[in-house]
Amino acid sequence: MSRDEQLKQRWELVVEKLSAQFADGERLDLDAIIYLIGVQELGQLHKNFKKDHKIDLMHIAICKVLLPYGYYEFDYVDEDGWPHYKVLEELPHLKAGEQSVLMKEAIVNYFLETQFIE
Repeated sequence: MSRDEQLKQRWELVVEKLSAQFADGERLDLDAIIYLIGVQELGQLHKNFKKDHKIDLMHIAICKVLLPYGYYEFDYVDEDGWPHYKVLEELPHLKAGEQSVLMKEAIVNYFLETQFIE
């Protein structure tokens, strides 16, 4: 099986499992999954967030999943429990499709590492 096929299968597994668990089976999109990772990483699972905090949660998720790629490094947790990251290397300029592939690969690796999928 090619690397692309394996990524596609694993991505579908992540989407199916998260959609069943958090969206009553409605298919979650990439942004929704990034948001869920941010909530997980913050650890405040039962809190309602305002719009600006939702963007911050997505930023936390992006930093976390791209950490193994060398783009970010964990810096500290503030007094409100929010993790902060520093940029180690600017993200490359990618086309929209390439960005999507990078994020899906990083998210799949995140869920492999957390043993949410195998």
